[in-house]
Amino acid sequence: MATHAAAEVLRDGGNAIDAGVAAGIALGVLESELVSFAGVAPIILYSAEHDHVMSISGVGPWPKRTDPTVFLREHDGQVPASILRSVVPAAPDAWITALERYGTMNFDQVAHFAVDYAANGFHMYPLMAELIEKNRRNFERFASNAAIYLPGGTVPKIGELFFQTDLAQSIQHMADEARAGAVRGGRAGGLMAARHAFYRGDLAKAIIDHQTSEGGWLRADDLSEFRVDVEQPLKIDFHGTQVHGCGAWSQGVMLLETLKLLEGVDLQALDHNSADYLHVITEAIKLAAADREQYVGDPRHVDVPLDRLLSSAYCGARRALIDMERASPVMPEHGEIAVKEPPIAGQMDTSYVCVVDRLGNAFSATPSDSSYNVPVVPGLGFVVSGRGSQSWVDHTHASSVAPGKRPRLTPNPALAMTRDRVIPFGSPGGDVQTQAMLQVFLNNLVFGMDVQTAVDAPRIASYSFPSSFTPHESEPGVLRVEERISEEIRKDLAQRGHNVVDWPDSTWLAGSVSMIDADRMPGTTRRAAADHRRVGYAQAW
Repeated sequence: MATHAAAEVLRDGGNAIDAGVAAGIALGVLESELVSFAGVAPIILYSAEHDHVMSISGVGPWPKRTDPTVFLREHDGQVPASILRSVVPAAPDAWITALERYGTMNFDQVAHFAVDYAANGFHMYPLMAELIEKNRRNFERFASNAAIYLPGGTVPKIGELFFQTDLAQSIQHMADEARAGAVRGGRAGGLMAARHAFYRGDLAKAIIDHQTSEGGWLRADDLSEFRVDVEQPLKIDFHGTQVHGCGAWSQGVMLLETLKLLEGVDLQALDHNSADYLHVITEAIKLAAADREQYVGDPRHVDVPLDRLLSSAYCGARRALIDMERASPVMPEHGEIAVKEPPIAGQMDTSYVCVVDRLGNAFSATPSDSSYNVPVVPGLGFVVSGRGSQSWVDHTHASSVAPGKRPRLTPNPALAMTRDRVIPFGSPGGDVQTQAMLQVFLNNLVFGMDVQTAVDAPRIASYSFPSSFTPHESEPGVLRVEERISEEIRKDLAQRGHNVVDWPDSTWLAGSVSMIDADRMPGTTRRAAADHRRVGYAQAW
């Protein structure tokens, strides 16, 4: 249904940015257990008109009045599942900023699909029902959440219509304001009015009233003064392909560093998904994760040595630490630069959307924020971003809790380009995101698989490093492996010291990568793929 929304926008004359925003807002309805309309929405896009790649940060900071000592005094050094983990909601501003800078449509023109899905309902599907069931107790903690996700005290049955009336009214209010604003000031006036409705108007007042009454730190000035950053993304060259990733306010650095670590390895010679191949990419992932934990945090507050982390010299020295015969038993030590993981309980994560249009514009976004660990704002139908769960109470950590500091996001859309091709790709999956994205990208670029084969191929995921989600547990040495990878290879990996844990043949915990591989010339071929591991859909014509 989100793909349908994007396709309809393209058919109506919109571009990839308009279509991607329509799908992203729709996902805040269709996967609202995973994606909040008032959550996060990091974006990378390519503008054919301007011939440049840009990033929209899509993550808000901790409120100005945040007191990190509360977590130490009252919550055993953890960020609890409560209103206290709320940060400034960024997704509405991210969507509106994308439309302002690079779109052609007003907010109401792209948001009406989401309003329709929320007001008129959609059929409950198996994965959403499964996630609600697994997190039933979490939803039950907050009456406003239970009223939506456990109507009548029960998990909605598969096939039943699922309604989100308050959410429909909230989005419709912004659409109405956008339409009225456009009458006075054109499309720009309409987008300004939609932003005002959320960050200064009636929706903002309801959010702040709730925060104040429930002991949250968010206040009116946090909302009214907020704007996402529009910036150049990080970029590396990988065998002649420019790979663009999100900044150090996300874990996009980890994806790019892992690619640089593997740049000096003849991956083709190792054979796809052989024991040698899976071993070397696992060890590279661990090295990049170690540097992520040591160095990566909001660059407004932390001096992140990006030039060194992504340099060939540094990554070459780190690569030399890989022992092809033996796995590192835990996360390795971070590099020196001068200047119980939760999949079992069905930890929720995020979603993903990418679009390429007939003009060559490309859009890649990872909207997120689950609805089980912070309260739904009564009457509005959405949770305010609970992304504070990805901060550390330890003030020495690069991604520590601090007023005005952004948590380090796991969501990290990517976009690769050559002279002839544009390849947006991304995935949900928390700390598995970059690992799934890495494997699919290598399948396509190094091993020449078409995008659907690249997405469908079996995967592995390391859990040797701290989870980005509080309480930041790790499973040293654990390597989860989809069982389509042969028993012989799994035994070989175990003999090298990996603690191999079998996944089913295909599991949603291994990520859900979507990817487009498009020729850049107008009117030429576009190839799109969605992952069979979750509810996804690819459409091209």
